Amino acid sequence: QVQLVESGGGLVQPGGSLRLSCAASGTIYDINAMRWYRQVPGKQRDLVATITRNGITNYQDAVRGRFTISRDGAKNTVYLQMNSLKSDDTAVYYCNVEGRPTVWASITHYWGQGTQVTVSS
Repeated sequence: QVQLVESGGGLVQPGGSLRLSCAASGTIYDINAMRWYRQVPGKQRDLVATITRNGITNYQDAVRGRFTISRDGAKNTVYLQMNSLKSDDTAVYYCNVEGRPTVWASITHYWGQGTQVTVSS
């Protein structure tokens, strides 16, 4: 039974920092990429950052230069370091892992439960 467990969210002042973690339990084969999304009420869930299996990263324009995505392959964990946080960064953040439940199955997307990030003075 695969689970993605997120942690690290909370309340932070503008200009502050948070580090989100997402740890995968259970077996996921052929992980192609790990991603972070975010969503605010009434809005579409947007892609924030991606890291591929070979370590290539990509970022949404709004967070580029402030956020850093990284991974620990041994722990099947993906991180999002968030610096210089703004009020517009307030959202529920979701991690996503692109992989397979078995070695022969089609690609499957797994989602974390979401963690709230609130940037406010």
